[in-house]
Amino acid sequence: MKILRDERDKVANRLSQLDAALKALGEGTAIVKAKRKWKMSAAARAKISAAQKKRWAKAKK
Repeated sequence: MKILRDERDKVANRLSQLDAALKALGEGTAIVKAKRKWKMSAAARAKISAAQKKRWAKAKK
């Protein structure tokens, strides 16, 4: 168990060094989540809903 803990500590230390390097380069943090903001139009939602209802009706037969 001690060997695993030591290895985990080494990896954590290396990750913090990499994060610091990225921050110094202007990248912010190492983990970057892409945000995707868009709204589906009411017509598109209605079209998808109608298609799904059609598939459900077909499956019930």
